[in-house]
Amino acid sequence: MFAAYVMVTVVTIVATAGIALADFTGAGFVLANSAEVGLSPSWIPLLGWLKAAGAVGLLLGLLGVPLVGLAAAAGLVLFFVGAVVAHVRARVFHNIAFPGGYLALAIGSFTLAAVQ
Repeated sequence: MFAAYVMVTVVTIVATAGIALADFTGAGFVLANSAEVGLSPSWIPLLGWLKAAGAVGLLLGLLGVPLVGLAAAAGLVLFFVGAVVAHVRARVFHNIAFPGGYLALAIGSFTLAAVQ
């Protein structure tokens, strides 16, 4: 079970850090997606910091601070639930798999951290 926890959490860290980096660099797909769901571009840096904090928290969980890892995973679950809700509210379904995929990774990380 520990191996699954490490694998899922590492994938979640890499994916979340990657999308946070895309937020910080103002990647075109991030700006286009945020416009589609009605999110002001001024929110993107803050959302990037929240994602980055989640990735760092997951890493700390792997490095021996399990409660921080669990809290980070819970925070990412809530964050990506919000992203899915934003897509549904705006009726933007053509790319809902992306926040859904991040949500699935966060749920997996949370679940596996909780049973450690």
